[in-house]
Amino acid sequence: MKGGEKMEERGALAWIASILVVIGALNWGLVGLSSFSGISYNWDLVALILGSIPWLASIVYLLVALSGIWLLVKLFK
Repeated sequence: MKGGEKMEERGALAWIASILVVIGALNWGLVGLSSFSGISYNWDLVALILGSIPWLASIVYLLVALSGIWLLVKLFK
């Protein structure tokens, strides 16, 4: 986003990328929280939801990573 650009002015790709990055951030936050809690329960939501379909979980992780890179590049343009 440049200057005073509002969220409404962003395209669909920017919205999707932002949502994926937020999902990834929350997921990693839960993974980190579970490691500090002393509970051996895995709070990796993507793995919990898509655990029976590992290739789909891998695609979600890849899309989150690509979204983060894309947003990072746009941030510094």
